[in-house]
Amino acid sequence: MDLAYFAKVLAALFAIMSPVANLPVFMSLTADRDTAGQRKVAVTVILGLLTGLAITVFAGSAILKIFGIGIDAFRLAGGLLILFIALSLLHGQDPPPHAGSTKEKESFHDQNNPGIYPMTIPILLGPGAISSIIIFHEQTKTIAMKIAFGAAIVAMVVILGVTFFAAPFLSRILEQTAITILSRLMGMLLAAIAMQMMVESLKNLLPGLA
Repeated sequence: MDLAYFAKVLAALFAIMSPVANLPVFMSLTADRDTAGQRKVAVTVILGLLTGLAITVFAGSAILKIFGIGIDAFRLAGGLLILFIALSLLHGQDPPPHAGSTKEKESFHDQNNPGIYPMTIPILLGPGAISSIIIFHEQTKTIAMKIAFGAAIVAMVVILGVTFFAAPFLSRILEQTAITILSRLMGMLLAAIAMQMMVESLKNLLPGLA
């Protein structure tokens, strides 16, 4: 397994999906439920994520081909989108592509089971996460990289599952200061990943810049 690629993909997904930063969101959406009810929502989130991730991995590239979109153009657009998310995190704001509009937020608490909407889509598996997964999948050229890519996705789902299953406990020991600091660090990491994506795509789209 390509450990360097595994670390790169996992770091990007961790920064975008941000389990700790989304912990208060999960607790807010499940505040009216007991521990068993919260875990039921957590199971729904994991199943929804696995389904969404599978569709993205196996159908993402095909969808791009149908619309005639090159991977470098998509990488440039994805990098720009991820940069916007990173800047939102650095400024202490909810990333608009993942948090939803004001009107959408008003409907979040009306869901019988918020595991699919809004927790899975758009909060965890939003445009930034989908773009990153398609781009990283397209970059897997060797068996070692493919194994690393798959392992990183599985590891991310496990981390999210553990976080939400332990939400009542974690919410008592994690202070807002720790969550804020982690969000800023994830914002810096995402900004660097976004810039790397855009630079690589521009080099391929405009060879004269290399």
